[in-house]
Amino acid sequence: MGDGPQGQGGSVTGTVTAAHIEAALRAALHPTALEVQDDSHLHAGHAGAREGGHFTVRVTSAAFNGLSRLARHRLVYDAARSLIAEGIHALAIEARTPAETPR
Repeated sequence: MGDGPQGQGGSVTGTVTAAHIEAALRAALHPTALEVQDDSHLHAGHAGAREGGHFTVRVTSAAFNGLSRLARHRLVYDAARSLIAEGIHALAIEARTPAETPR
């Protein structure tokens, strides 16, 4: 585990914020659009909620050009890898190229 603050009882829940994820994705993917939403409150009481937060990521990046949906998700997970152990239980990912973004 990293040096981030821990929740009550030493749990990692709440350690990672949307801002942490956003910073990691900006550094790795250089997105033209990025939104990270914390959905953890929707999963209160769910067993996985104790293991970390639930987040939705909507990201547009030229890094996704020519990649399958799976490959795009792998890039997002690779960018967030160091944060997963710090308190991410689930990521819902919408990954688009600039050409795929609705205008």
